[in-house]
Amino acid sequence: MSASDEGNAASAGYAPHPYVGGRTAALRALAAWRMRWPGAPRVVVLTGNPGSGRSRLVTGFLMMCDPGYRKQLPLDDLDPATVPPDLPAPAVPSPSGRTAAQVLWLIADHFGLSATRGDDICPELAAREEPVTIVVPDVDRAGPVRAADEPARLVRDVLKPLAATATVQLLADVPRELAAELAEALPPGQVQIIDLDAPEWADPEGLVLHAVTALDPDAGAPELPFTTDPAVRRTLAEALAQRADGNRLTVQLAVQSLLMQPEGFDPADGSLLPGSVGEALDLHARRLGTDPQTLRLLLAPLAFAEGEGLPVQLWCALANAVAGRDMSQDLADGMLLAAPFIQPVEQAGDADDEAEAGADGGRTLLRLQHPGIAEEIRSGLPDVRDAQTKIAMALLEAVPQQNWSKADPYIRDHLAAHTLDAGLLPQLLTDPGLFAHADPVAMRAAIEAVPLEQLGAPARTYLRTAPLLTRSQAPAGMRAALLESAFVEDGLAPYAEALHTLGFDLPWRTLWSVPLAGVRAVTTGYLPQEGGDGATAETAPGADGAGAGGEGPVPASGTAAPRPVAAFVVPEGTPGSRTVPGPDGDSAEAGGSALLLHDLLRPGYVDADPARVRLPSEEAQAAAPFGFSRGADYLRIWARAGQEVVAALLSDTPFTGADLSPDGVLVVATARGVTARQILATAPAVTPTVPAQRTGAADFDASDGLEGDHS
Repeated sequence: MSASDEGNAASAGYAPHPYVGGRTAALRALAAWRMRWPGAPRVVVLTGNPGSGRSRLVTGFLMMCDPGYRKQLPLDDLDPATVPPDLPAPAVPSPSGRTAAQVLWLIADHFGLSATRGDDICPELAAREEPVTIVVPDVDRAGPVRAADEPARLVRDVLKPLAATATVQLLADVPRELAAELAEALPPGQVQIIDLDAPEWADPEGLVLHAVTALDPDAGAPELPFTTDPAVRRTLAEALAQRADGNRLTVQLAVQSLLMQPEGFDPADGSLLPGSVGEALDLHARRLGTDPQTLRLLLAPLAFAEGEGLPVQLWCALANAVAGRDMSQDLADGMLLAAPFIQPVEQAGDADDEAEAGADGGRTLLRLQHPGIAEEIRSGLPDVRDAQTKIAMALLEAVPQQNWSKADPYIRDHLAAHTLDAGLLPQLLTDPGLFAHADPVAMRAAIEAVPLEQLGAPARTYLRTAPLLTRSQAPAGMRAALLESAFVEDGLAPYAEALHTLGFDLPWRTLWSVPLAGVRAVTTGYLPQEGGDGATAETAPGADGAGAGGEGPVPASGTAAPRPVAAFVVPEGTPGSRTVPGPDGDSAEAGGSALLLHDLLRPGYVDADPARVRLPSEEAQAAAPFGFSRGADYLRIWARAGQEVVAALLSDTPFTGADLSPDGVLVVATARGVTARQILATAPAVTPTVPAQRTGAADFDASDGLEGDHS
C-alpha cells in the first residue's frame, strides 16, 4: 500500500471518508489490521509530526469500528478495503490528562478483569481464549503534568507490555520519538509503523480536499472572492497544501486566519501562504499590522497551560509576567489577533471548587487549538525555564492572602506543574495547605518527577500518602485528615498541627503514632492509679481535648484518676512487652503473644503489668457517643444517637487491629504500626470512595484484644 492508492481509489469512483477526507492507504492498512487479515501485523504504531493528522485519522477509523456510528456513515460509497468488518467496538482508553497507571486500569475495567495489581493485568489478558482489540489514541497528550513526560512512561509501562501480549491486538497513536522504542520490542511481522509524513503514506490530494472543504461557503466559510469561485478555491487549496508540505495543522491555521481576517490577503501572492505552524502565526500577525512577537507573547501563557486550559481571568497577569511588561492593552486589542489559534472550553465546577473557591458552576477556560501550536511558541522563547518561573511567581501572587481555600482552582491544582518545569518544585513542597487543596493526581505526578533525594520530609510524606489520596477520591477536607495522620506518623507534628489551623473541619486529631511491626490486635482500657482501685472512678479524660496536650480532669475526693492506655498484642520478645499468661499461669499457652502497653492520650509506652488493665464498664460503653465498623482497609465511625457516619478512615495497608475507647479515641494497627486518633467529628462525614476491587470485603467486628469487641 502506498500513496498511489489514493489516486486509484478516486479513479474507481469511491467517495472519500466524510471525516478523514482521504488517507486511503492508511485506512486500508488499519482495516486489514482490524479484520486480522493474513499477513497483517498484530500491532500498528501510528506516528508523524505534530499536525500531521494522526488524531483525525484514528477518530475517522474508530467511527467505522463503532457498530452504532457505522449506521450514520455512507459505507457503501467508500472503498471496501478501507471499511473494517462489523465487529464489537474495540477498547479505547483515552490517555489525555491521565497517568500511565490510570490508562492501565481503564483497560482492566473495560474487560472486567479481576486483577488487583497493575502487574497482573497483562498476564490476565494473555490467559484469555479470545484476542482483545485495544486502540490507544493521543499518547502525546498523556499525563496530568506536561513536564513529567508521561507519554514515555505510558509507552514503557503500558504499551510495550500490551504489545508483547500475544492475545492483544494493539493500535497506538505515538509521537515519532517513541514509535521506534515501541516497535523494536517486537519481532518482524508483528508490528507495522505508519508514519504519516513518510512518502509511502503521504496524502497530498486528501490535504487539498481538506482545504477546499474548509474554504467552501456551503461548509460554513464566508462568501469571499477566493471562496465563492470553485476554480479559485481549488487553486488556493492546492497552493496551501503544497506550501504546507503535507502538514494539516499548517493548512488549518492558514485557512482560519484568511477567513477570519481576509483584508490584506492576495491568493496570487505565495509569500502570504505559510509553510509551517510558526509561519502561520507570524503571517497572521503581520497581516493585522502587529509585531509577530506580540502575538507569541500573548499566546505564551496558553502554551504553558496545564489541564483543560487556562482560566480567562488569569491570562492577562501571566502574559504580563512572561513579557516583562504590561500586556493588558495588547490583549484588549488583540482578540482578533489571537482568535484563530485559541479554543474556549466550558468547564463544569466541582464540589471543591464551589465550596472553597466560590465557583458558581461552570467557567470558561482557554487553550490553544493544537499542541503543535504550543510547541512552536515554547520553542521560540529565549528561556523556557525563565518563562515558567515568571508564570509560577505570578500564580503565587494571585493567591488571596496566601490562603489556598480562596485560590483559583487552576492555581491550586497546577502550580506544582509550573514550578516543576521551572525547576522550583522542591521549594514549594513545604505547605500542608497546598498539599490538602491540590488535585492529588496532578500533585503526585509532579512530585514523582523530582528525584527523591531532592525532596524534603513533608514532600516524602505526601508522596507516601498520595496513592491513598488518589485511590479514595476524597475531597479536600478528607485529604487534609489523611495527611494530618501521615505527618504525625512520620514525626512531622508541626505540619499536622498546621492543618488544624487552616479552616478544615477535621474529623480527628492524631494523638500519637508508633512504628511497630507485628501488632495483631489492640484494645483500649485504663490502669487504676495509686490511691484508688479504679472501680468507681469517674474522672477518665474525656473527648474535650484534655488528653491531647497533657493533663486530664482533676480527680474528686483525692482519688487518683485512672490512666487510659492502649494494649497491643505483639509477638513474644518485643522490647518492653510482657508475656500473656495462660489460664493456668503457663505463658506457653499464649501462643507466642505478648502485651505492650502505651499511653492512650499522649506518646509514650507504659511500664506496667498488663493484668492490671481494666476494660470500660458496661455503663461507660453504653454511654459512649461513637461506635465503629471496619473492613479490610477502611473504617467508619458512627454516632450512636443518629447512626450517622461522622468519620471515615481509609488505609493503604490492611488493618490488623482497631478499637475505640468510650471517650472517642480510635486506635488502629496496620503492618506499619499503631496510631491513635481523638475523634472530633460532630456532623456526618463525607465517606471516601472505596475502590471496586476492595468492596467485596465485608465489615467485621472490632479488634478482639484483651476481652473481645467493645465498640
